Amino acid sequence: MAWRVIATEGEVWHVQAAAERRANVQLWQLMLSFRAANADREPRAFWAPYPLESVSKSSLFLQADRITDEALRAVLEQHIG
Repeated sequence: MAWRVIATEGEVWHVQAAAERRANVQLWQLMLSFRAANADREPRAFWAPYPLESVSKSSLFLQADRITDEALRAVLEQHIG
């Protein structure tokens, strides 16, 4: 997933995907990094898991490319709401 910009509740957030694989697990899990773009306030950032897994990191990122902005906004709103 390419870096994306999502706006919600008057704020702009930068979203980036990463793949994480825990010890003794063969599946890669998608993690999303959210960073508020407004530099006037205290920096706000968090990581959130997304329910996508794959044995292949590249396959995971291909699936991540198909995540809609609305789905990303829903994850964001769960964590800031």
